[in-house]
Amino acid sequence: MELQLENKQEIIDQLNKILELEMSGVVRYTHYSLMIIGHNRIPIVSWMQSQAKESLTHATAAGEMITHFGEHPSLKIADLTETYQHNINDILIESLGHEKKAVSAYYELLKLVNGKSIMLEEYARKLIVEEETHIGEVKKMLRKPT
Repeated sequence: MELQLENKQEIIDQLNKILELEMSGVVRYTHYSLMIIGHNRIPIVSWMQSQAKESLTHATAAGEMITHFGEHPSLKIADLTETYQHNINDILIESLGHEKKAVSAYYELLKLVNGKSIMLEEYARKLIVEEETHIGEVKKMLRKPT
């Protein structure tokens, strides 16, 4: 199906940005899962690995949207910065920053397609819900018990 919009290239560019961000999430969360040590290692490693798998699922979905409209998905990965801060709290703070970038990218996509493509609107809304849920989960993990 051909995307017949005056801002088609802008939409495809945003989808590629999302693809690149999500691919960086695969690397980021896999790295984090390898760096976790301490008493709570096993459940946190499992959570990080599930985040990596979900990032791959999200990247694949963005790529599928791009090819659905006859365009070429990016082979790039968004910038990854190694902070060398590997305690769980620092990793979660970095994770929160990544999730905020992702949700912002989906909001930007929604802004570009709002009222123009129900399929892309629903895709963006679904991923916004998922990313905002992740943000909430990370914020809960960062809270100190009272």
